[in-house]
Amino acid sequence: MQYVVDLHLHSKYSRAVSPQMTLPMMDKLARQKGLDILSSADFTHPVWFKETQTLLEESGEGVYKLRTEIRPACRQGRERRTTKDTLFVLSTEISSIYKQGDKLRRIHNLIFVPNLAIAQRLTQELIKRGCNLNADGRPIVGLSSKDLLELILSLDERCMLLPCHIWTPHFGIYGSASGFDSLAEAFGDLSPYIYGIETGLSSDPDMNWQVPELMYRSILSFSDAHSAPKMSREATVMELEQPTYENIRKAIMRLSVIASRRRGNLNQNGIDGNRIAYTLEFYPEEGKYHFSGHRNCNVVYTPEDIRARGTVCPVCGRGLTEGVFMRVEQLSDPKLFGRAVPSFDEHGVKWYTDKLKIQPPYVKLVPLLEIVAESLHSTVASQKSQQLFAKLCSEFESELTVLLKTDLADIEHLAGWKLAESIQKVRKGDIAIDPGFDGVFGKVAIWREEEEKQKAEEKAPQLRLAL
Repeated sequence: MQYVVDLHLHSKYSRAVSPQMTLPMMDKLARQKGLDILSSADFTHPVWFKETQTLLEESGEGVYKLRTEIRPACRQGRERRTTKDTLFVLSTEISSIYKQGDKLRRIHNLIFVPNLAIAQRLTQELIKRGCNLNADGRPIVGLSSKDLLELILSLDERCMLLPCHIWTPHFGIYGSASGFDSLAEAFGDLSPYIYGIETGLSSDPDMNWQVPELMYRSILSFSDAHSAPKMSREATVMELEQPTYENIRKAIMRLSVIASRRRGNLNQNGIDGNRIAYTLEFYPEEGKYHFSGHRNCNVVYTPEDIRARGTVCPVCGRGLTEGVFMRVEQLSDPKLFGRAVPSFDEHGVKWYTDKLKIQPPYVKLVPLLEIVAESLHSTVASQKSQQLFAKLCSEFESELTVLLKTDLADIEHLAGWKLAESIQKVRKGDIAIDPGFDGVFGKVAIWREEEEKQKAEEKAPQLRLAL
């Protein structure tokens, strides 16, 4: 059975996170968005951990759900009739700041543990090492990435570490400012225990498929949401025999196990039928570090610009923040270029398949609320955008169903031709994006001004006849 999974979220106790990021709110928004399994988030924070213990109960091996007495109180209308529970896996993001190889490293890693007892033991071990866990839900520790991995594996071999938003200049494992050129450089002899990575918003799977050491590692996508509406902007769809922690771990380990067997090492645990089916991607150009640049001077450089003009800002003379696109080029193998083969399904959705048939396919989407706002010439925060978004999700099951499967005629009947055709354009990738750079998100334009005007004129006679 397929499960839509978002395993990188933050609680209200992390810096720059909405106070509405609570477990009941995550549960509620998961239904609206079409998510099945979430990260419980930030279990190293002592207050949040107590809330996790209070609000969640075990639903299966290593997965949790809201307690029975809480669920009816936090669901309304149609949600109360929903029998399917949102499940939670225990995970947290940890920021490691340390010096290695005469360079200051600042690396963010996702940690996954199989149960509350192991989570509590990990926090105790971090406190013993002088870590302040009260200051931030995403704590800063002085442990290296390798030492952190060694610590969690010493507590339980089922624990996992996944480097997150790996290309982000300042906090990614491959980041240009403080990262490494390889996983082996970062994790040493423990690098085989890195079974997968998180792409981050500024890269897509095809960009990661170009890096040789990621060939047989899972390419995962999660939202890194700091507010509930941002959940599901990226997600991973897994086929699981049962929704358990161990099966999620096996799905993530799958490619590493296959590679190990090919090398003749058969002493690995079986992976059974658990696998990653596909991933749901942000357009990487919309991510805030896709291109190189300097936001204070509004300077944006493509890799071609970098090669022609260098890495110094022509306005202020300071160094540009190197973008993800450029960094991927530096670590990629040209022999692996062009692996993504596009095709369209029966709903007009453009899919990208690995021509080497190693990695699972993916699709690139724009969040539905952004599509709704543009179709209404409004903002994502406006009441009319919010109301239409909620109406679509309620009528057609969820946000992801609307984006991927709902018949366009049904969408047009409910919300008008403009929104239906906007969704069609997003499905087939017929959009324009002004790429993000140096911490500035890219800007999506589904409609070009002249195109929209022409389409409106074409629709006008049809609308008059309908009236």
